[in-house]
Amino acid sequence: LSIGEAAQLLQQTDRLIKSVPEVAQVFGKIGRAETATDPAPLSMVETLIRFKPQAEWRAGMTIDSIREEIRRTVQLPGISNVWVMPIKTRIDMLATGIKTPIGIKIGGPELSVIQQLGSEIENLLAEFPGTASVYAERVVGGRYVVVDIDRASSARLGLNISDVQEVVMSAIGGMEVSETIEGLERFPINVRYPREVRDSIESIRELPVITAQGARVRLADVARIEIEDGPPMIKSENARPSGWVYIDISEVDIGTYVNSARQFLRENLQLPAGYTLNWSGQYEYMERAIERLKLVIPLTVAIIALLLFLAFSRVGEVVIVLATLPMSIVGSSWLLWYLNFDLSVAVAVGIIALAGVAGSIELLGTTGRLFERFAAGYGYSGIAVALLSQLHPLATIASALFFGALFTGAGELQRSAGISSTAATLGQALVILVLVALAALEEKRWKR
Repeated sequence: LSIGEAAQLLQQTDRLIKSVPEVAQVFGKIGRAETATDPAPLSMVETLIRFKPQAEWRAGMTIDSIREEIRRTVQLPGISNVWVMPIKTRIDMLATGIKTPIGIKIGGPELSVIQQLGSEIENLLAEFPGTASVYAERVVGGRYVVVDIDRASSARLGLNISDVQEVVMSAIGGMEVSETIEGLERFPINVRYPREVRDSIESIRELPVITAQGARVRLADVARIEIEDGPPMIKSENARPSGWVYIDISEVDIGTYVNSARQFLRENLQLPAGYTLNWSGQYEYMERAIERLKLVIPLTVAIIALLLFLAFSRVGEVVIVLATLPMSIVGSSWLLWYLNFDLSVAVAVGIIALAGVAGSIELLGTTGRLFERFAAGYGYSGIAVALLSQLHPLATIASALFFGALFTGAGELQRSAGISSTAATLGQALVILVLVALAALEEKRWKR
């Protein structure tokens, strides 16, 4: 894809997206900056879309319906639409190189085979359930002007390799001869031949080369000049060339999709010897988190159990507290499901903040008072009254959190955290009701 065609494609996609009534502004970007932190080829178009206020949308329109309309509008050959958030995409690209929720990294020794495998995966997963879009990189889709210097011909004319290379570098690529200073800014001055004498293979072959004797010969007399295919960008993983496949999903979670798609490719894709498939993107984060949680969760529960045993010196109390810990998030789960909230970092922070801190302290104190009343000879009714008395302060806290989250929250992030914290507080009330039932069972066991 040439720079001129890339710019034309960018303008065309911007106009198509802007034709949707709900779109207020479109800003498209193609290519990359002079930095290693922006590994974007010319085949990747990034378009930032700003919507109008929701009050100006057509009746019945939602984010999903607008996205579907844009997808139907932007239907160009070779273009695959992927919907991601700008900042999150940059973080994912810097961490894993994959800008979509799921990616496949194909590793192997030959780039041509890698591209063939990527095309096969693209065709196989295009109609796979849960796939919104899939695009495989064309790792050998570049076109290069190759200048192969004829050493014998150059030597007969008194030219060495550096002489011919200097002509190619200065005439076609350009040579920096000086710089200009304008205020605090410095700009390089680059000199090269005009475009009309270097815009085709025939013109490049006719470029003049001056010999040591002052004679003028054509560049084609001392070099072979052809257009050859090659990789536009070479990527490597674990010191091996690789090609990437970008996958966007819909109406399915990442873990379920990867497990089913992996089995599907295992049955339908013939992988040559020496080539590997590695699943990456957000799935890579999930795998790392699962491996850590397999160690962290048992260790955390063991530490909590040890601390509770040191506080109570009895196994029964420890078992009761640990058995009611899952109930602290039940209220959050119910309310999040009712409000149709997705599980996000903000929601998790809200649950952990209240269920992990206030929940454990309140539960520990409540359980301690429960066994103190057992030791003092209180019956079930006295214990139930003591436990139910804790519902009033919990209801007060839940009300304050709930209305604070709804009316004073700074955007969706704080509302998500506040609502999940409120739900976790309501979960504490459920824990107390469970403790009342456990107290009744414990009383019956002691009477025996």
